[in-house]
Amino acid sequence: MMTDQEIVDKLIERDNVVTDEFFFTRCRPLFISIIRQIFSYPVDFDEFVNEFYLYLMENDAYRLRQFEGRSSIYQWMKVVAIRYFIAKRDKMIENVSKDALLDCAARTETVDSERRTSAIMDIRSLLTHMTNRRYAYVIKRLLLDDAEPKIVADELRINVDNLYNIKKRAVAALTEVALNEVEKYEKARG
Repeated sequence: MMTDQEIVDKLIERDNVVTDEFFFTRCRPLFISIIRQIFSYPVDFDEFVNEFYLYLMENDAYRLRQFEGRSSIYQWMKVVAIRYFIAKRDKMIENVSKDALLDCAARTETVDSERRTSAIMDIRSLLTHMTNRRYAYVIKRLLLDDAEPKIVADELRINVDNLYNIKKRAVAALTEVALNEVEKYEKARG
């Protein structure tokens, strides 16, 4: 069994196995308890975890590096998560970015159709490797189907601001999947 500091080190190193086990298995009861205590409306567990993970990993995992071992990692996570989500409770939907929900560069007519078709096929392939099906759906509908954000938000029974938040995390997750696939390809070649 790993020590708390070893867990933190693996999280900082972005060890996928340890990260997944820690956040989605070991911390699950803790996070469910926090969700129940803080939010008066339903919050998707995966979205909660992803939001908190992004917060911890900002600025080269600055917040995780603050763990000093004066308490257990779980107690530390509890305090940090509660403080973070209490501050966000009434505005869990993050929309600080002024970026368009749809990437205009992907829609420009200067991209030739052969490259666009190839890119779409690559994205469809990567979407099959995404574990969060909701993220895959958002990317498919917005980027591949070119659906209007309001329509997709209605399909998911959320508001458009929440869709921006989900799309941001979905793109980050898709990027991670793509990088993992590139790494697998490189290992197979070499």
